[in-house]
Amino acid sequence: MNINFPIYLDYMSSTPIDSKVTEAMLPYFQDQKIFGNPHSQHVYGKKSMEAITKAKLQIAACINSTPDEIIFTSGATEANNLAIKGSTQFYHRKGKHIITCATEHKAVLEPIQWLVDVHDFSVTVIKPGKDGLINIQDIKNAISTQTILISIMHVNNEIGVIQPIEEIGKLAEANGIIMHVDAAQSIGKLKIDVKKMQAGLMSFSAHKAYGPIGIGALYIRKSPRVRLVECMHGGGQQLGLRAGTLPTGLIVGMGKAFELAKQQLPQDNAKALEFNRLLLNTLSNIPGIIFHGSNKMRVPNNINISVEGIDGEALLCALRRLAISTASACVTTTQDGSYVLRAIDVPDNLAKSAIRISFGRFTTKDEIYKTIELLKKEIYRLRNISGWRADGI
Repeated sequence: MNINFPIYLDYMSSTPIDSKVTEAMLPYFQDQKIFGNPHSQHVYGKKSMEAITKAKLQIAACINSTPDEIIFTSGATEANNLAIKGSTQFYHRKGKHIITCATEHKAVLEPIQWLVDVHDFSVTVIKPGKDGLINIQDIKNAISTQTILISIMHVNNEIGVIQPIEEIGKLAEANGIIMHVDAAQSIGKLKIDVKKMQAGLMSFSAHKAYGPIGIGALYIRKSPRVRLVECMHGGGQQLGLRAGTLPTGLIVGMGKAFELAKQQLPQDNAKALEFNRLLLNTLSNIPGIIFHGSNKMRVPNNINISVEGIDGEALLCALRRLAISTASACVTTTQDGSYVLRAIDVPDNLAKSAIRISFGRFTTKDEIYKTIELLKKEIYRLRNISGWRADGI
């Protein structure tokens, strides 16, 4: 068994770059004939723009959009900010009410809170059920004549649950409301069809799908058209919506990553399902393991658990040979535990003991077997130290 330690099991945070993506990117960092600014009109610039156009085609094919509906950003965080701030600033005369969910990423919750604090918007934050899923009736009840935006994450980054985006999209469309979807965790795990989902705006990130860090995209529906107010000024690039010189090499990498995600979706998911079953079969037999999130409506490469009688940080320290996390990488500095788990009524002690295991394309079966071995060993060792017993005595 040849295993490199620590075993990487934090794919929901960031994925390794696929070698095919690296191969596609390298010429744009090394070749002196294709280094030009893509916004320049000479041959060097035109070659770079041709590569960007190809990447747009690859991304559009992955999500069933057209290339002119894609705007590049620095990542999903910027795409979320542009979608939420840009759309509400354009349509605020129609109303100033937003609907979102308590388990959204901070890159959605914080821009919305900024609109509330600075621009007098109101927001209804839907509380999901204990399985992490939204009840459509709650969104129906929240809609008013002032509602202009519904922003819901497709796949939750902590507990891996899949929200009913198609149903929400139909509801939004029927009421003349724009739906924004944070789909950073969706590519490579689920088939995406922005038309079927009736999304007006959708955010993406390359580094969650075996592409490079530092590049993302925002889908902006062309028909019926969604309008945005630009949030970054200084050059008029990308239809005036997002100024700045486009990073050709990173965009090429994102395009290739999305092309591969579409091609490899069946085998990637089959592998994830196999590894999911191996882990669940073991963990389910250990007393005091609590699983978080729906056991049906979820992506297969995510398992989020709490271990009764053991603090999550103590377990992480014991599991130094595993690269796993206790929550989203964006909130790991807090000592309060996961706000996502608290939102689905997980008690504080269990929220603080939760760990997230996520795996992917380059995880091996040997690594999963070793992970199972280490998890069992350290859980039982720490429980012996703490004196925890399943019967509570």
